[in-house]
Amino acid sequence: MKDRPPTPPRQERWDRRMDMPLTVTSLVFLGSYAMRILGRDLPSGWRDVCLALTFGSWIVFIVDYAVRLRLSGLGPLRFVRRHFLDTVVLILPLLRPLRVVTAYDRAQRRQQEPRLTLYARVMAYAGLSATLLGFAGALTVYDVEYGAPGASIVTFGDAAWWACATLATVGYGDVVPVTPAGRVVAVGMMACGLALLGAVTGSFSSWLIQVFRREGEEG
Repeated sequence: MKDRPPTPPRQERWDRRMDMPLTVTSLVFLGSYAMRILGRDLPSGWRDVCLALTFGSWIVFIVDYAVRLRLSGLGPLRFVRRHFLDTVVLILPLLRPLRVVTAYDRAQRRQQEPRLTLYARVMAYAGLSATLLGFAGALTVYDVEYGAPGASIVTFGDAAWWACATLATVGYGDVVPVTPAGRVVAVGMMACGLALLGAVTGSFSSWLIQVFRREGEEG
């Protein structure tokens, strides 16, 4: 299998330099989007500010992507293939808050002895990812379902309950999206829920096997 080419030094320096600013921008994006969706009773001026912050954050993401493309020295198609997830996040910026997970992972890796073991980190990252994805997905579904004819998701509480059931791959069916956009979000959340569940289950199983093996050797 062909090894993945190393990241160019200039791009690596740019990534380190922009790590914290992009993490903060991601949280600003999520917060402004949430305030605009949930604050339907806010004055129009505040809603316009939230909209400006949302699109301003998105522009920051686009500029960062363009700079990394330039510094990589790769053609656009090769860069997209190599950074496919970054491209998806650029198109769907609600996934951008997951950058908090990667930032925490880098902080853990900088320590010679991370505070959490590998298995604990996997479960912690999966839990944080599920929380962020669930909140972002609930916001999006509530936004597109609110006021739709025949909608069963009419409050943010309904959307949050639906997001939890979908990520957990339970699917009670008491509240379901009825709009095309809501169903597209549902498909994405189902896929993410399966991936996160598989990661946690596999990590927990590996940890149990390691514990049993260690006890067997000591015995």
